[in-house]
Amino acid sequence: MDASLFDKDGFLKDLNIWSESLAHEIAQSEGIQLSNEHLEIIHTLRAFYQAHEVAPANRPFVKLIKTEYGPEKGNSIYLMTLFPESPAKIAAKIAGLPKPANCL
Repeated sequence: MDASLFDKDGFLKDLNIWSESLAHEIAQSEGIQLSNEHLEIIHTLRAFYQAHEVAPANRPFVKLIKTEYGPEKGNSIYLMTLFPESPAKIAAKIAGLPKPANCL
């Protein structure tokens, strides 16, 4: 991966160059092997960003997934299994979106 494509926190500078293959590379750098479950969440997050021009922080992120896929996927435990440590932050990074507000 070309380091110049990313900011100091590892987020893609230009979300228009994002692709699924780049998502796989970003995920790999985070120690994550992307599955269909990951991609489902990532595409939902990208659609939300297109509509609202913001990457949601953890609580709104969980609510978004719960609204889209129900309580079995829209909960912190499930999202932590896919995107450890900070689901909203890691998912946004892999989705090629800016760092969500209030994410350390």
